[in-house]
Amino acid sequence: MERGTADGLPGGGVSETDPCVVAYEVTNQEAEPFTYTIRFSLLDDRGRAMSNTEETVASVGAGKTVRRTLEPGGYSADGMLDAGRVRILGVDRVPSDEAPAPAGSCPASGLRLAADQGDAAMGLRVVGLHLENCGSRAYALEGYPVVQLIDAEHRPVDGVEILRGTDGIPMAGGDGGPPRPVTLRPGESAVSGLAWRNTTEFGKAVNVPYVRVRAEAGSAPVMVAPHLDLGTTGELGVRAWQKDETAPDGGTGESGSGRPGAQGPYGRPSSS
Repeated sequence: MERGTADGLPGGGVSETDPCVVAYEVTNQEAEPFTYTIRFSLLDDRGRAMSNTEETVASVGAGKTVRRTLEPGGYSADGMLDAGRVRILGVDRVPSDEAPAPAGSCPASGLRLAADQGDAAMGLRVVGLHLENCGSRAYALEGYPVVQLIDAEHRPVDGVEILRGTDGIPMAGGDGGPPRPVTLRPGESAVSGLAWRNTTEFGKAVNVPYVRVRAEAGSAPVMVAPHLDLGTTGELGVRAWQKDETAPDGGTGESGSGRPGAQGPYGRPSSS
């Protein structure tokens, strides 16, 4: 990695005081605060990818540069990490006021919304959406999340049909009937999901890095980065919200699948 930054992407270099510390910088060239998530690949002494790690730099002010060091948890087994053995796989950036709430925190709305890492099989792609009531009051909703597709420059993506339900997505399976009312008590979660095929035929393939999600119309938006490879299908199916019944304690304890790190019905929740 080189010292310095370009176009808001992180750069870095070996610390002048400790050769086993890799520093990187994030520069926000936007006119508002942004939150950055950087994906690193860590190499062994032969240049082989050994593991990947991810770090989030929250709320970098407009025109500001923030310096960080790679957390020790991602270091190679021999402890000899240096800048030549780290690669940046990608950078996601979202407006800070739309960033998913970090684990252990709760937004003013009392609702914590996040996307998981998704799943893929035979051309079918599925990404789960998880909505946790982290507040102190019950929350009722019915229907589908409201989603808007956003490109790499944070502009709306046109030309993709948003389907209510996934019955129209081949191999995605049924939705279990029409939407039903869902009431989330404090600590409970609901799940939805995005499903699509990445088939590429005639025309230009569409790739969508970001999705702006509202739990329902009028809710505060949360921008997630599932990186949808929609191919030329021009369709994205959205499942209706349903109560998350996979938690062993009924969704009221810390092991609920709406929480990061636990298995959900539409994929693996992320750590964001």
